[in-house]
Amino acid sequence: MNRVTDLTSTILFFFICLFLYTKFAGPVPFSVNSIQTTKNTLFSATGQGSATAVPDTADISFGITKQAPTVADAQNSANSVVNQIVRDLTNLGIQQKDIKTTNYSVSPNYLVGQTVNGYTVQEQVELKVKPIEKANQVVDIATKDGANLVGGVNFVLDDATQKNLEQQARIDAVKQAKDKAESLANAAGIRLGRIVDVQESGNPQPIRFQAQAAPSADNTKTELNPGENTVTVSVTLSYETL
Repeated sequence: MNRVTDLTSTILFFFICLFLYTKFAGPVPFSVNSIQTTKNTLFSATGQGSATAVPDTADISFGITKQAPTVADAQNSANSVVNQIVRDLTNLGIQQKDIKTTNYSVSPNYLVGQTVNGYTVQEQVELKVKPIEKANQVVDIATKDGANLVGGVNFVLDDATQKNLEQQARIDAVKQAKDKAESLANAAGIRLGRIVDVQESGNPQPIRFQAQAAPSADNTKTELNPGENTVTVSVTLSYETL
């Protein structure tokens, strides 16, 4: 019984002393040592992948320039040509939603000084042609109906095909980067750890065709060659070294 009493007294005395110490001297110091290590040395390798496909859409622009003594006459002349082109393109199967005016301007023509000698109306039209096989016919129709400038023919891919090509090129680029990293590391006697960073840069390369066309006296047909579109992606992988 005396032993229990003595133990109880000792414990009570300890807590009384601890209370008095923390009250007058502050909390009991307590610390945890934390060790943080970082590896700043990284090993990087770059790979480049590409994928190609035949374009399925043509973006074509054409222009009409008309001059006349009055603004109204110049506008009517330009509008007549544009309307005829649109009608013939619609009959070819080009949808109205794929034909749009991108520029329309009216400007005076001057002789000497400020003397006005008529007016010029310029109109620029862009259209999307799909299937791409109709591109040649579109140019022929536009020039036959009175367009005096055809240019900026651009062969492109639809969004789904473009994304598919980018993914193929990305997979190829990552594989090449990994192969290069392993080869270089083995040659240099470096042990690679995990990949800690990935950087990508892409470079879609559309095929472009610039042309000026005018109605031909011998009815020569337009011949446009779309070729292939190439999508290129570069990937840089950064590894920890062990």
